[in-house]
Amino acid sequence: MNFIGLDIGSTSIKGVVWDIEQMQAVGEMIRVPSPGPVEGLPPGHFELDPLAVTAQVADVLDRLMATAGTCAGVVSCTQMAGVVLADERGVPLTNYLSWRDHRLLETYPGSQTSYHEVLCERLGDETLAQLGHEYKLGSSPGLLFWLKEKGELPPGSVPLMLGDFVGMHLAGAEPVTEYTNALGAMNLETRQWHDQAFRALGIDHLCWPRLCDPFTPVGRLSLRGAQVPWHPSVGDHQCALAGTLLAENELSINASTGSQVSILRADYRPGDYQVRPYFDQQYLHTLTHLPAGRSLNAMVALLAELARSQGLVLEDPWPYILSEVQKTDTDLGVELTFFPGPMGERGQIHNISLENLAVGPLFRAAFENMADNYKAAANRLTSGQVEKLVLSGGLVQRSEALQEMIGRRFPCPRRLFPGEEETMVGLLVLALVASGQHKSLSAASRSPHIRNLHMA
Repeated sequence: MNFIGLDIGSTSIKGVVWDIEQMQAVGEMIRVPSPGPVEGLPPGHFELDPLAVTAQVADVLDRLMATAGTCAGVVSCTQMAGVVLADERGVPLTNYLSWRDHRLLETYPGSQTSYHEVLCERLGDETLAQLGHEYKLGSSPGLLFWLKEKGELPPGSVPLMLGDFVGMHLAGAEPVTEYTNALGAMNLETRQWHDQAFRALGIDHLCWPRLCDPFTPVGRLSLRGAQVPWHPSVGDHQCALAGTLLAENELSINASTGSQVSILRADYRPGDYQVRPYFDQQYLHTLTHLPAGRSLNAMVALLAELARSQGLVLEDPWPYILSEVQKTDTDLGVELTFFPGPMGERGQIHNISLENLAVGPLFRAAFENMADNYKAAANRLTSGQVEKLVLSGGLVQRSEALQEMIGRRFPCPRRLFPGEEETMVGLLVLALVASGQHKSLSAASRSPHIRNLHMA
């Protein structure tokens, strides 16, 4: 039995055909670039043409069907937050306002504060906690609040996640939102839309779609004469963690372009962190936007600036960097908080000497700082008690030194996700439940066959 898995991401749109009986991919993974942002917008605005995204997804699906054979369903994940407004037939009334949009930083009329500050004041601390502290700049309620205050909110429109908009167009899916995609808009205590928050922001008159689980089809995709069940799109963060086979009370550290530290809980526990809905009515306690590859790449760019000025291009500096990190120690200090996040918003390099100002000590100090940040984040999530640990992400995959540094701070059993496509494996786990082979995602994750699976 084959399922198609789609990742409708920010950088690329990827798809793979999974044989869920043999637990293996059929053919190659298809990857195409995501459409670029709409041009000519004001500073801080970041929008995508949702029909262009839909066309790219349709192209991936058509290419996958060449090897899919008989397909039993389509599961997908999508970039979280953001919003596209449509009418009841799915006709777009706006572009997709992305999670990368920063228009809420604009000054609110008649005040010295931003739209985001006004939003937080109107909601209040209790409501913000019920929303999981997910009142980010690109959250759907925040973007809708901005449209409403500008008089640009189409009456009677349906707020959709990008993946669900795609589903309406390609598969005639009903307008729905899967729980993991209700980021910053769901009352985590009731697991329903936060109507009180919507009223406070003046966006309660919209036609909010039905909340649903990801395992029941909501549409039918016509592919080469076959009618293929289409399942609701899920959040890409939760899908990736499902791919690591995250278990309850297991701490996840993901180190890639950005970093997240997360732990899975059976119950809702508000605290000084974000809370996100997970599968099987569980909750993900998490801290996102921790400094990692993005900050490290800024350091690499600095070191390569002189070469670039002479027209020289470094092919790949990372093998040398990782080699130097592995064979050195240092008293150099680096704080990677070059951009706002849970650990601060200003970084620094300190305790410089002639002996330690070199590539190896510099990046070793940066890795030590990353490990310190993970420990600090874990303390906020778990009160310092970590029973088991799973590591994932391209950066931690490539660096044994970083793995060792993390291990020193977490003296508990740990495992490494074997590969860099945890999101695609997460889609396989979802397909196992959607197909009826397993009753829950937790049960599918415990399958001995899937625990031996990875994608290169």
